[in-house]
Amino acid sequence: MTVETMRAVRFDDFGGIEVLRIAEVERPVPGPGQVLVKVVAAGINPGEAAVRLGVFRDVWPSTFPSGQGSDLAGVVVATGGGVEAFVAGDEVLGFTDNRASHAEYVVVQASDLVRRPPEVSWEQAGSLYVAGTTAVAEVRAVGLRSGDTVVIAGAAGGVGTIATQLAVEAGATVIGLASERNHQWLRERGAVPVTYGEGVAARIKAAAGHVDAFIDNFGSGYVDLAIELGVSPDRIDTIIDVAAVERYGVKNEGSAAAATAEVLAELTELIRTGRLEIPIAATYPLDRVQDAYRDLEQRHTRGKIVLKP
Repeated sequence: MTVETMRAVRFDDFGGIEVLRIAEVERPVPGPGQVLVKVVAAGINPGEAAVRLGVFRDVWPSTFPSGQGSDLAGVVVATGGGVEAFVAGDEVLGFTDNRASHAEYVVVQASDLVRRPPEVSWEQAGSLYVAGTTAVAEVRAVGLRSGDTVVIAGAAGGVGTIATQLAVEAGATVIGLASERNHQWLRERGAVPVTYGEGVAARIKAAAGHVDAFIDNFGSGYVDLAIELGVSPDRIDTIIDVAAVERYGVKNEGSAAAATAEVLAELTELIRTGRLEIPIAATYPLDRVQDAYRDLEQRHTRGKIVLKP
């Protein structure tokens, strides 16, 4: 019996970008309730880099060789027993919790997939899950209401671009902290851009006056800034600054708080109807995965970086 193989990202120990490699591995077979997807696009995320570096080794242990990747979009190749929602040939997007989407094929739980509308590009579909559900969780965490003013740090990043648009959609005034090269993009999506760096508190006050909520996608003291601006801790959410969570009692809600196919379907519908855009900063072939992460770790890209197996 011939064993079918595929190419997939692997690493054999914790480390920097240099530990990433492309391996020829056995192609997985879907079991009951599962779907085999031929991957067309798979987003990359800072959390995956942190896992590779060993930052979360005590919380989410790794076994080696390890794969990586959660986000995915592709075409259904085969289905396991009991799957009725999808058939071979269906175009889908979704996620896997098995660190496996940075590959030519991936097995996914059918319940973690939704259909890809033609209005949603492969690149947008393949990079939506982690950043999109994180942005939804953040906006929910700070309880945004129409008329609120919210500051979003890292407003032009992968999560920030989505959170900015969702906050505007909710009727909030959004102060987006970003470099000047991203200001026009933010203005065009209804936000008020403010340059980060020295003097940012004064610039925020000049732009907004009172601030009701703060979303931190960057760390580096932004929770301290939110407290300085008088924002109540229960209306501050950070996905990075764990020390500030312990210090001030602010929220630390990210992707896990909204990680469902239902939320993914809602985001997909917003894209389909033109109410949400997922900016694609760059795409890379699978064999340039090291370059993709090198680009990501500069922390200066607008939107998402995507692998195209």
